[in-house]
Amino acid sequence: MASKLTGRERRKFRIRNKISGTDGRPRLTVFRSSTHIYAQVIDDSAGSTLAAASTLSPDLKGSLADADKTAQAKKVGALIAKICLEKKIERVVFDRNGYLYHGRVRALAEAAREAGLNF
Repeated sequence: MASKLTGRERRKFRIRNKISGTDGRPRLTVFRSSTHIYAQVIDDSAGSTLAAASTLSPDLKGSLADADKTAQAKKVGALIAKICLEKKIERVVFDRNGYLYHGRVRALAEAAREAGLNF
């Protein structure tokens, strides 16, 4: 009998068995929908979200109008890095959430690295 889980969900569970966010090194996780991209920095030991950014964030409201999805992901990556650095979070663990490290997920990760996050 086939599992009801999708391929992404199976990959997600495999990844989450290996990594978790701590107080010293929280987890940067990405969710990608068909129209938007979301990023959260999570401390799994406390079960709390430390920072969040998405294409729906008020800080990016006007700057995303003419950008394609990859350019939007880069701006979200830079924004999440800026928020983290303001909160003195410099090192994170990257959780691609079952998505392939390609396209928008890769653009977000590379923009966060360029903006100063270490992972």
